[in-house]
Amino acid sequence: MKAVIFREHGPVEVLRFVEDFPVPEPGPGQVRLRVAASALNRLDLFVRQGWPGLTLTMPHIGGADGAGVVDALGPDVSGWVIGDRVVIDPSLSCGECAFCRAGRHNLCEQFSILGEHTRGTFAEYVVVPARNLLRLPDGVSYAEAAAAGLVYLTAWHSLITRGGLKAGESVLIVGAGGGVNTASIQIARLAGARVYVVGSSAEKLAQAEALGADVLIDRNREDWSQAVYRLTDRHGVDVVVDNVGAETLYSSIRALRRGGRLLIVGATSGPQFGLDVRYLFGKQISLIGSTMAPRQDFEQVMALVFAGRLRPVIGASLPLADVPEGHRLLERGAVFGKVVFAP
Repeated sequence: MKAVIFREHGPVEVLRFVEDFPVPEPGPGQVRLRVAASALNRLDLFVRQGWPGLTLTMPHIGGADGAGVVDALGPDVSGWVIGDRVVIDPSLSCGECAFCRAGRHNLCEQFSILGEHTRGTFAEYVVVPARNLLRLPDGVSYAEAAAAGLVYLTAWHSLITRGGLKAGESVLIVGAGGGVNTASIQIARLAGARVYVVGSSAEKLAQAEALGADVLIDRNREDWSQAVYRLTDRHGVDVVVDNVGAETLYSSIRALRRGGRLLIVGATSGPQFGLDVRYLFGKQISLIGSTMAPRQDFEQVMALVFAGRLRPVIGASLPLADVPEGHRLLERGAVFGKVVFAP
């Protein structure tokens, strides 16, 4: 089958497009999909680069997001037939531990993400647990479904489930163009919040406004935490969504009002930063970590996507062979929304 693989960690140049990779066979409880669309996340860049403690079976295939057609059924699979249109929940859990039994799958003791610790969707075929499939309604494209998966479940779980965002509150989203950020703008707007967005260019901020952002702040023109303070009559916002990490967390804390919540959903600029704990107890701020989502959150947010109430933003559509170019676009910050691939 066609696939994009790497045999060692490193820069984009380690990625190779091949046409003779073995087609995977589904095991018990698994299905094989013929991938119709996959999508890129920043996670894929990190996996390709590698980090201490990450051990993969090489060659590795990245890709957490995907949608396609059921192609083969493993033993003990029921409820699915060959030809079913589906989208993949990329959160992999054991289904048996105490967290899974309680419906908290993203806290599973064996939790992993498709394409991170297992071979993923940048291929013609992928094998996944049958419980990770969600039926794709007619009229919803494979590309839309693939673009929604990881970022919408991440944004929904952090803002709604963990953050408890309510109508009438204010939320600051640090970054305008990333997949989680474009999803967060729409979800916060749908929840009835006032949405502030920090962006790196007038073009990206205009696109964020089109998605529903109320207040736009260009970080190249002013100190954005001070701007939030000024724009909120010296109060700050109720919630901040930060997936940048080291470079922005201090400013995110400063932008919060008393009793505010900081949702930490990533660390693209690095995992460590200096923390002045006086802000935490002085303003009674809550730091909330969030990653991925349990099954019920995935079903809930995808139902909104299927209904057209949330619309995934596709910034670039490329053939599978151009996965390396997708990595380059994302590294340069040259795309607004998701990069989608078709085999």
